[in-house]
Amino acid sequence: MIAIIGAGKMGEALLAGMLAEGHEPERVLVTEPRAEHAEELRRHYGIDVVTATDAAKRADTLILALKPQDLPSLLDDIAPHVSPDLLVISVAAGLTTAVLEAHLPSGVPVVRAMPNTPALMGKGMTAIAGGAGAGSGHLDRAEGLLGSVGDVIRVGEQHMDTVTALSGSGPAYFYFIAETMVEAGVAMGMPRATALRLVQRTMTGAGAMLTDSGEHPVVLREAVTSPGGTTAAALRELERHGVRAAFTDAIEAARDRSRALSGG
Repeated sequence: MIAIIGAGKMGEALLAGMLAEGHEPERVLVTEPRAEHAEELRRHYGIDVVTATDAAKRADTLILALKPQDLPSLLDDIAPHVSPDLLVISVAAGLTTAVLEAHLPSGVPVVRAMPNTPALMGKGMTAIAGGAGAGSGHLDRAEGLLGSVGDVIRVGEQHMDTVTALSGSGPAYFYFIAETMVEAGVAMGMPRATALRLVQRTMTGAGAMLTDSGEHPVVLREAVTSPGGTTAAALRELERHGVRAAFTDAIEAARDRSRALSGG
């Protein structure tokens, strides 16, 4: 039995993904305090909405999809009902496995996960790291469940703040670039809808090439850059303005903020 504690956007995305992957609704529990939303979940997915305590008693895998600040008290409440056989998977940003383990009975396996928002469309990237009591079998189970909303990669927990900076926050960087490109097109006289469509398809096409071609980003960039051409002129301006250094500084700032939030 799988229980998802928290049915916000990420929790519901995981629910929908798991059911689409073939998990039986009768084997999935969800907690949702809002009565209207709870009824919508029951009607739409055919699952049982229960209390957190009931979920902890009945499930063998517990997915924590709450806000980080809400988790410690929640874990304290359900800890008396948690058995050492229960796998706990947290998708809450910033909380280390050590923090989670401190609120659970000794030996309970904990897996920390960092998904990103494209998971809402089944195209997410999730990194997972196991805590002190998590073995390869627990990581296999977590990977199988989280793989229902995209790709999953295993990392050491010491890398999770960097994961947050690259992948968790990463979609915002691309949206920022897209926004800037669209506004540049509009400033040069192009209708906004046309500029947006051009940028959308350019970004999704470039992303597909980066994912599917097997080529390094440098090789793909060089293939677009003819000597003395338009792309070379554009890249020269980006370098002149220090965009590469600015991106590096931005990613380091995101990592440092994640580290501070997690108490690292």
